[in-house]
Amino acid sequence: MNEYAPTKEDKFTFGLWTVGWQARDPFGEASRAPLDPAVAVHRLAELGAYGVTFHDDDLLATEPDRDKAIENFKRALSETGLKVPMATTNLFTHPVFKDGGFTSNDRDVRRYALRKVIRNIDLAAELGATTYVCWGGREGAESDAAKDVRAALDRYKESLDILCSYVIDKGYDLRFALEPKPNEPRGDILLPTIGHALALINELEHPEMVGLNPEVGHEQMAGLNFVHGIAQALWHGKLFHLDL
Repeated sequence: MNEYAPTKEDKFTFGLWTVGWQARDPFGEASRAPLDPAVAVHRLAELGAYGVTFHDDDLLATEPDRDKAIENFKRALSETGLKVPMATTNLFTHPVFKDGGFTSNDRDVRRYALRKVIRNIDLAAELGATTYVCWGGREGAESDAAKDVRAALDRYKESLDILCSYVIDKGYDLRFALEPKPNEPRGDILLPTIGHALALINELEHPEMVGLNPEVGHEQMAGLNFVHGIAQALWHGKLFHLDL
């Protein structure tokens, strides 16, 4: 047997947004039908995966009723034994997030983003997740004149402080992991690298609850060395999760 062949003990997990990708790109519509999340869970179990992760909206791929979708997903997890170690929230697809979620110039959008995340934190905790990833895909700008970066960072900090306080108040066993990325879809995203994210974490009210979720492609987009980035995250004790 190949000594590098993955096993369930390696704890590889797969996002519903990857296995359920509908093959849509900037120049074309979806070319694959939506995949039922329960079907994805069963297939991943057959392939020997340890777990599955998701954005809140992923669960609604084939069942628009949220309660029913969650019920179907939980049943599939129970039948297969797959774990949910991490969850995250979609704060980028809907047009309301065109100017960001946590850092939008519109206060109502920022409040909505927080409410959306908190609702999904409750679900993540219910499913046993211990890591909650925050990817600020729309947190940034296309033009430097579009956003006061200092104000945006204040808003980013405020949002994370609120979320950490919520988790503490609820007694959840959950930590947050920021996922840095330099651009795409935004021209310039806030917290574009591991270093930027670490600097923000040090300014939070509960820095011990917030770490990193580096992703290999994001580091390469910035022309950085992924191995070095991971090493620095480990050195700081902030490697909470990892996206390959």
